[in-house]
Amino acid sequence: MIGRVIFAALVLMFLGLQYKLWFDKGSVPRAHALEQELSELKAKNEDARQKNAVLDADVRDLEKAGEAIEERARSELGMVKKGETLIQVKELPAPAAAPAASGNSPVPAKKQ
Repeated sequence: MIGRVIFAALVLMFLGLQYKLWFDKGSVPRAHALEQELSELKAKNEDARQKNAVLDADVRDLEKAGEAIEERARSELGMVKKGETLIQVKELPAPAAAPAASGNSPVPAKKQ
């Protein structure tokens, strides 16, 4: 009789553990589902990292292009930023080596 009670207790404990193993919150199927979800999330994260790397490269290219555009606007168009003052120095043309004898000198003669 005592043997049957112990056997029944052991069977009930075994069934309780089997329930937890297969149907509870931390069950084997739930663990497999979580592992699959984790692998999917890792794949999505890797895709996001690659997209971020491409976007980062685009940002760096645009920053360099912006600097190039700004430099060209300054040098060719004389544009300035707010608060800046543009000072341009123009070179005078080089004087002619020997004026022509005809009197058509590029430098006007002084009046007396």
